[in-house]
Amino acid sequence: MNRVSNETRRIVFERANGLCEYCWSQQAFCPDSFAVEHINPGARGGSDDLDNLALSCQGCNNHKYIAIEGVDPVTGKTVVLFNPRIHNWFEHFRWNGDYSQIIGLSQIGRATVARLHLNRMGIVNLRQALRKAGYHPPSMGI
Repeated sequence: MNRVSNETRRIVFERANGLCEYCWSQQAFCPDSFAVEHINPGARGGSDDLDNLALSCQGCNNHKYIAIEGVDPVTGKTVVLFNPRIHNWFEHFRWNGDYSQIIGLSQIGRATVARLHLNRMGIVNLRQALRKAGYHPPSMGI
């Protein structure tokens, strides 16, 4: 398993503004600590370079595991998963009307929503509560 330094962790956290770079959960409101996730996992030859690291909540990190691809549920095609270092979130995702769910706009977006379970019941409930309190969606984009 690859290990990253505390300084690298700090840089990744600051770069992501404390948000999961996949589901946009805010670490300030999550009960579990966030992980520095290898976009291309070490088990698949991925490095500890900053351009291969993302901040990830435990839910997204656990569902992604060592995956780098997912199946688009609309087309059935296997495509690469969203990569926060090279893809723009808004080109692949949007919020639904009440900001409680993430909608995949592209094959990459839909496959990522499905593979990482970006609309898990717990996170949808948290988004709804945070929205009522005025804390969701996050004001800063990644």
